Amino acid sequence: MARILAQNVSLDIPVPTGRNWSLRSQAMQHLPVVGGHIRKKSGGIAVVRALENVSLDLQDGDRLAVIGHNGAGKTTLLRVLGGLLSPTAGKVRIAGSLMPMFDLASGFDEESTGYENIHLRGLVEGLTRKEIERRTPAIVEFSELGDYLDMPLRTYSSGMRLRLMFSIATAVAGDIILMDEWISVGDQAFQMKAQERLVEITRNAGILVIASHSRPTLRSTCNKALWLEVGQVKDFGDFDDVVAHEERASGSRE
Repeated sequence: MARILAQNVSLDIPVPTGRNWSLRSQAMQHLPVVGGHIRKKSGGIAVVRALENVSLDLQDGDRLAVIGHNGAGKTTLLRVLGGLLSPTAGKVRIAGSLMPMFDLASGFDEESTGYENIHLRGLVEGLTRKEIERRTPAIVEFSELGDYLDMPLRTYSSGMRLRLMFSIATAVAGDIILMDEWISVGDQAFQMKAQERLVEITRNAGILVIASHSRPTLRSTCNKALWLEVGQVKDFGDFDDVVAHEERASGSRE
């Protein structure tokens, strides 16, 4: 059974600022800023509270949309749930295998061939060599890169790189999928195939967490929503209720 349990998660990010701050900077320490709150300054270090007391409980069948303006903390939360960032306070407990669908370029080497990069990325994902070998034919077929897989990654166009990265990333099923925007790669024909694969893996996953500004995509995919503002939870619950709350609040500020 897949589950994500986050309890009072906070994340402080230290930012070097130099020894002397202006009076204006000092006065702004406790004002909200894009990306979090500036909390304190000690020894020339400003601490930005990127997430503050975020709690959620997701179980099998949950499809969570993370909404909010740029800098609200959506990507930061995904990185914490994916284990890429450790919270300063609070706990995150994960039951099930994770499939992060962001930072697709992580674990790739420019001088290595496509085949070699398949193995490198597989090792980054924690697969054994036998598991990588078993999945390689399907990755090769899906990518449609043919003989280019024998060439160094530095010779690839940006579109070819994305094809390879997407093919590898989606070759390993996960109980929990974390996505930062719905992925679109390649030409029109490949995009259709990629979209079909994304729909399939998200349908079969136990839990999906996706941060996106596309309301149509979120509405067709998610049953729950988490609304963040400067790292704080404004609302969490049924998708339609949370989105309606966020839209009313946005309208009242205009």
